[in-house]
Amino acid sequence: MHILASSLVTALGSGKSEHVNALLEGVTGLTSKTPFHSEIPEIETYLGEVKQLEEIQLPSELSGFHCRNHQLAWQVLQADGFAQKVQTLIKQFGAHRIGLVVGTSTSGIAATEEVFRGKLSPDEYDYEKTDQMGSLAQFCCEALNVQGPRFVISTACSSSAKVFSVAQRWLDAGLVDVVIAGGVDTLCLTTVHGFNALELISKDICKPLDVSRDGINIGEAGGFVLLGDKNRVLDSAEPLVQVVGVGESSDAYHISSPHPEGQGAQLAMQLAMAQAGIGIDDVDYINLHGTATPSNDLSEISGISHLAGLNTPLWISSTKGFVGHTLGAAGITEIIFCQWALEEQFVPANLNLKQFDPVLEQKLASALVMDKIKVPLKTLSLTKELSMEYAMSNSFGFGGNNASVLLKRGGR
Repeated sequence: MHILASSLVTALGSGKSEHVNALLEGVTGLTSKTPFHSEIPEIETYLGEVKQLEEIQLPSELSGFHCRNHQLAWQVLQADGFAQKVQTLIKQFGAHRIGLVVGTSTSGIAATEEVFRGKLSPDEYDYEKTDQMGSLAQFCCEALNVQGPRFVISTACSSSAKVFSVAQRWLDAGLVDVVIAGGVDTLCLTTVHGFNALELISKDICKPLDVSRDGINIGEAGGFVLLGDKNRVLDSAEPLVQVVGVGESSDAYHISSPHPEGQGAQLAMQLAMAQAGIGIDDVDYINLHGTATPSNDLSEISGISHLAGLNTPLWISSTKGFVGHTLGAAGITEIIFCQWALEEQFVPANLNLKQFDPVLEQKLASALVMDKIKVPLKTLSLTKELSMEYAMSNSFGFGGNNASVLLKRGGR
């Protein structure tokens, strides 16, 4: 599967240019002062809020879908000419040959919250087009006039990573010619209070892998990619980033905690590499799930330490210090980050890391791989002599829903 086009909106901005500039410059989108903070005065934390999202107007024919999640989805579809590219493919293949699979964990739950809080009249509220979990797929298909197979995956933080395995199966089976894959998740009271009740939210800016890390910062994001066969869709011979492996596992260790040795994470990574026909020594960079909770980072690093081999350097970093944990949109956000890192040849920084946790160091040292692991504190721009060919993105959800997606630069 080639990535024919992509679009992303986060707290860093809209489209490729704004994101790549922020990643290269090490600029975070997290802040302790956003409009949403006024809704949670009792909770001190940083958030990754998309600016002025509430001002997005949907077309009149889509007004029944009005909610924050779909406002963000609409903005993503317009960014970098994504919707126009879909229309070009519809003309080529037909609307019924374009499939859509997206992930979310919140859907339009914020609209339901507004009804209960008296901020939205029940007469203005349509559950099926907002809060209902499948509404995101329905909205996107109506917005794009896509008529192929569609559905939503909701497996917490792995939601929009698992969509890639569905897209892969649809294309392999010949059900469609192109798949729109992605995910959208937006800020709402339910998730912020829920994670706060689990004592997983940090008062400070999140610090993945740091010895003093103590929790997540919640963000919101939306992203989409077009997946298909480049040779059938494009006339250009320009090499594109290719999805060469998708690994999934479900260890069901605990409802909210990962396996301490990262067994599910390890299996997902191994399956992605096996599908691509490569080993860990071929992987240049892993974008960690890296939530900055003590248990998650330990589990993920443990999973990496148990992978066989590692005789060559491996860069790892979490990009959640840039945009926060975007929950059901975390997978697509970080996969697109990996796509752009391969295209522009840079390794994203692990922001806010001051002192690498000695417990994590010991895990890597005991596996004799500590000297091979490289964690960039600043984004590293690569040269022709030091290039990156394979990048893997990890997304691990509650209940042991794990997914790893492996990308290759210039895949044909």
